[in-house]
Amino acid sequence: MSSITLYLIFLPLAAAFIVFATNKETSKWVALIVSLVELILTTVVFFLFERNASVQYQINVVWIQSLGLNFNVGLDGISLPLVLLTNLLTPLIILSAFNRKYEKPSTLFGLILIMQMALVGVFVARDGLLFYLFWEMALIPIYFICLIWGGEHRARITLKFFIYTLAGSLFMLLALVYLYLNSSSTSGGRTFDMMDLYSAGQSLPIHDQNLIFWAMFIAFAIKIPVFPFHTWQPDTYTVAPTQGTMLLSGIMLKMGIFGLIRWLVPIAPLAFNEWGSTVIILCVIGVVYGSAIALVQKDYKRLIAYSSIAHVGLIAGGLLTWSVMGIQGAMIQMISHGIIAVGLFYIVDIIFNRTHTRSLNELGGIRNAAPVLASVFIVVMLGSVALPLTSGFVGEFLLITAIFQYNNAMGVVAGLTIILGAVYTLVAFQKSMSGEVNAITSTFKDLTIQEKLVLFPIVLLILAIGIYPTPLLEISEPAVKSLIQSLNQVIAR
Repeated sequence: MSSITLYLIFLPLAAAFIVFATNKETSKWVALIVSLVELILTTVVFFLFERNASVQYQINVVWIQSLGLNFNVGLDGISLPLVLLTNLLTPLIILSAFNRKYEKPSTLFGLILIMQMALVGVFVARDGLLFYLFWEMALIPIYFICLIWGGEHRARITLKFFIYTLAGSLFMLLALVYLYLNSSSTSGGRTFDMMDLYSAGQSLPIHDQNLIFWAMFIAFAIKIPVFPFHTWQPDTYTVAPTQGTMLLSGIMLKMGIFGLIRWLVPIAPLAFNEWGSTVIILCVIGVVYGSAIALVQKDYKRLIAYSSIAHVGLIAGGLLTWSVMGIQGAMIQMISHGIIAVGLFYIVDIIFNRTHTRSLNELGGIRNAAPVLASVFIVVMLGSVALPLTSGFVGEFLLITAIFQYNNAMGVVAGLTIILGAVYTLVAFQKSMSGEVNAITSTFKDLTIQEKLVLFPIVLLILAIGIYPTPLLEISEPAVKSLIQSLNQVIAR
């Protein structure tokens, strides 16, 4: 059964080459079927997974012996939920492109599958250099997706995104190499093994840990993005094709949050103990900043982009309280945010394709012409504003509580995300859906079968997780508790 992890990584890559060589109709079906197979495999693993802190379905074989590099991959309670999120959203993202007219569609679907492979690789890697290779590999397909199928000024905006993230990744590479030079395996040689890098980092003096901490934090903060490393995000989200925006917001930004849990804090716990409150302040600033800027946006897609900055700022801030409640809240909110973000961006895509505008001032009355779309939008919107019994409530409640327990003042400020989020989300809904139809929305058609197949599962997931989040929390809790306990012992030395 350990080989299932290899299938999860390399099945999309193998399928991508087949998709590249097929025509439009065949390529989309091959991509969808393979992504559904990935989802089925992940679901099987989810139900068979033992609810403990161990690493399961692990493969660890020598890759480049002279460098101490192993192909070491496996699943634990921290990585499995994110692999599930990746393989849950990918078929929905592929299906969302079925009825869209794209140039070279087989190339688009192939790049999405390569992206899926790299994302899964990031979450299952247990070797530092392997993690870095998958991390960089994920940048390549999304770069071309945005560059080829993006909107106006896509070349300039995509280049900025590429340079930003690549530069951050180089800081992380330098940190990993430094850790490698200070590492030692059981056989006495240098190694990139994750546990050996933990030991190497934890044994460094505080000055060196500080350098490692900030080098890796910059890489992860850019990807999330955390204020003030966010400037690439609004333009990139806006100009990217809908499927690219879904990949970026739904899954790719979780790479950065995952990096904080899996790599940053365990490697440099003393530096985190010294600088943790500083980075939490940056995250909380991002919550207020993203929400405030979203309030004045007129472009629907750009509004959601800024709201995403607020939501992920809250996730990162709660996580960095390094409490069970904070990390558990981050784990479930990453899943909730991914599902809701894909739903919101797809709804905006539907509106734009029917009206050819994203301006809130030009819309209105859509619920009169499309009651099913309006009903779906209400559920997704309520999940976004963290209404009880939706997935957004579970995570945000845990995160805000964790931050409040860490620091009362920061908890109050972080809680503004709910109030401000409700304001800009409800105003946007009112302007687009309420009132009477106008010249632009009078011929608006309701959801097609294909659009329902994307949005109805999203609605069900938002409600199911909100009503019964226990299975997801049970998966991650043992690994989270084990990690916190082990690092608290290191800090207390």
